[in-house]
Amino acid sequence: MNRPAEGPPTLGVILAGGLARRMGGGDKPLRLLGGLPLLDRVVAALRPQVTALLLNAHGDPARFAAWGLPVRADSLPGHLGPLAGVLAGLDWAVAERPELQWVVTVPGDSPFLPPDLVPRLHAARTAAGLPLACAASGGVSHPPVALWPVALREALRAALAAGERKVSRWAAQHGCATAEWPGGAADPFFNPNTPDELAEAEARLRRSQPGCAPP
Repeated sequence: MNRPAEGPPTLGVILAGGLARRMGGGDKPLRLLGGLPLLDRVVAALRPQVTALLLNAHGDPARFAAWGLPVRADSLPGHLGPLAGVLAGLDWAVAERPELQWVVTVPGDSPFLPPDLVPRLHAARTAAGLPLACAASGGVSHPPVALWPVALREALRAALAAGERKVSRWAAQHGCATAEWPGGAADPFFNPNTPDELAEAEARLRRSQPGCAPP
């Protein structure tokens, strides 16, 4: 992969380890949107912004073979939530790409990610003089969409072992800047959690296509 034009070399980690209970179970990133898996749209948005990509998922990695990405399960057992996926990304960076000192995480079911996500997260944490940065839209924070320094991986491991599960709380303890985008109908961090929300995403995708009349 090419190094992104702005910001330091960064590993992109797509978090796909959730249980998708509200969607009926299974791999939510493999659900179709506009005829393509959600994961296709996440990869297309994130790939140009990062130096390398990793998929955080459990189970047989062969089901993701079509994407040609390395797959890493959580570093700790028990489906401990997004923070465990973040740690998996930090651990993979140290083991496989030690030159990458930054990790950006995004959910595997966020098909409308902005093309300037990673540079704006880096700009936010640099401007604030803080080690972490999180995305927000319309005043609502999205803690799993965030930038993490690899240097904090052992602190994160200790926090998980002590029972920490809340992404925003742990990030705030270490200093987290915010990069803000508009919300509303054009929220770039919308992710469908139910069949109705997936239908909403389909309608949004149709409206965004050239020649589609506004509602």
